[in-house]
Order: sequence, then C-alpha cells, then structure tokens
Amino acid sequence: MSVESISVQMPGLHLANPTLLASGVHGSSLTKVLDALKFGAGGAITKSIGPEPREGYKEPTLVQVEGGLVNAAGLPNPGADRFSEELVSMKGKKLPVLVSIFGADEKEFSQVVRKLDPNDFAGYELNLSCPHVAGVGTEVGHDPELVSKVVSMVKSKTVKPVFAKLSPNTDKLVEVAQAAVDSGADGLTAINTVRAMPIDIESGRPALSNGYGGLSGGAIRPVALRCVYELREWFDVAIMGCGGVSTWEHAVEFFLAGADAVQIGTATISKFAIFNDINLGVISYLERKGFSSLEDIVGAAHSSGGLAAAARRPRA
Repeated sequence: MSVESISVQMPGLHLANPTLLASGVHGSSLTKVLDALKFGAGGAITKSIGPEPREGYKEPTLVQVEGGLVNAAGLPNPGADRFSEELVSMKGKKLPVLVSIFGADEKEFSQVVRKLDPNDFAGYELNLSCPHVAGVGTEVGHDPELVSKVVSMVKSKTVKPVFAKLSPNTDKLVEVAQAAVDSGADGLTAINTVRAMPIDIESGRPALSNGYGGLSGGAIRPVALRCVYELREWFDVAIMGCGGVSTWEHAVEFFLAGADAVQIGTATISKFAIFNDINLGVISYLERKGFSSLEDIVGAAHSSGGLAAAARRPRA
C-alpha cells in the first residue's frame, strides 16, 4: 500500500497524509512549524496570531500532570504585522500550513485576516477556544451568535479555507459548530485544551502564574473522541481531531469516530518526528484490515456494524 492511500482531501486543502502539527506547542517560531513538514507531517498549524503583539503570561506557564500537561502561555505572539513579514518566506512554496488566528470579536479577526491574507499559506484555523485568556478564545467560542459573525467576517475577507477550532468546555458544542458551519466554515477542529488547574502543595497556591490553564495530552483523548464523534453525527464537513494523539492506534480511533485528519501536539514535545511513525502504523492497519484507503474507515464507528459495515460500503 502506498502513502497515497492515506492522503486527505478537504475543502481547499490537500494533505499528503492525515497528520498535522497542532497549533502553539512549539512557540511562535514559523521555522519550527515548517520543520514538522520535513519530519513527515502532512500539514501544520502556526501559533495563534492576534491583531497586536502580545507577551503572554509570566512563568510558570507549563506544568506536567498525570496524563499530560497544563499550560497557560497567554497567547504570546508577534502580532499580525510582524507575522506577515515572516510568512513572506513561504512565498510560492504552496505549503500545507494553516495560520491560527484569534481576536475578541469579528472586527479584530478581520484586522488579522486583512494583514495576513496576501501571503502564501493554505488556510486559517480560527482559535475560538483558548481556555485561559480573558476576552478571546472560549468567551468568543461559547457564543454561537458571535461565532457566526466571526466566521462570516473571515469568509468574506478570504478565499482560503477556514476551520473553526472548538472548545470542549461548553455544553453548546453542537450549537456552536452549527453556527460555524451555517456561516461558511469549511471544516471543524475538535478540540482545544480542557480548562484545568494544578496546585503547588508547598506554596499552597495555583502552580501556574495565571491560575487556570488548559490540559492537553493523553488525559483528554476520550473527551476529544466524544466531541469528534458527536460532531460527525451532526455534520458532513471536514473534521480534524485533536487531543491526546501519540500513537497510530490513537489516530485510528479518531478516524473511526469521524475525523478526516488528526493534529498532534503534546506528543511532539518528547518526539518531534512522531508523524512518520503514526502514518506507517495507519498504513499497516489498513492493509491488515483489507482496506485500500483511509477514507474507507472514516466514521466507521457510527455504524452498528463497525468495520465490517465499512468493508461493505461501495468504493468511490
């Protein structure tokens, strides 16, 4: 079986394989994002970029916990003007890189798009779900009406594909997703980190300078899988699963739940070249199960027959 068997076609975005570097894990360096493509990722998402430069929170911003990490970096970024200058290095290369952007409302998202859009990159991921920065992130992404305004505004300013990154920290997941899809979002990313807090028992204070942070890593994978599964029940749009993927088995779980591709974040901290391992494992799995392409198994968990039913589906 060739690597073409696991290529992914989403609206306006072709990936040579279904693995992407998730946003923000390796700071705001565009070089590190592009390195992920050299190490086998089918795509990559940049650090979230806002309308103005932002320093983020003071240390400590990252704490290891059982099952993952809790971080509260505070969305540090160079701002849209400066990042636009960095993106010039990608001119003419047609790389599968999505730029993650954030803002407090549709006007701020519009400002960011206006500054970035002339550059050569594949599309946008709208950060509607950061759990630890006041005024942006979840405060936008928990409001279906505001999500609708943001997505509509961004879509009116670009021809590039737009993916909405959703929060698990709400009981309005489907409602928010519906607002994004109805307003023209080309796809959904599920999920961002889970709102969390570690406490330092020696000082008796929260371990993070911001107090609250976002939990990532293996501990949130069942939450992310539930969200992907629930979204696939409702929507026939491209979905990227994100949350706790560190092996090919985890990736397959997401595909079966309905994800077209998976983003990998925390696991790349210990092994940046993890993408090829996952891709090879997925290919081997498809061969062992008798499938000719990744598309054959996407969403199979929604059928009572599981993979047996997927094997009987007509091939395109």
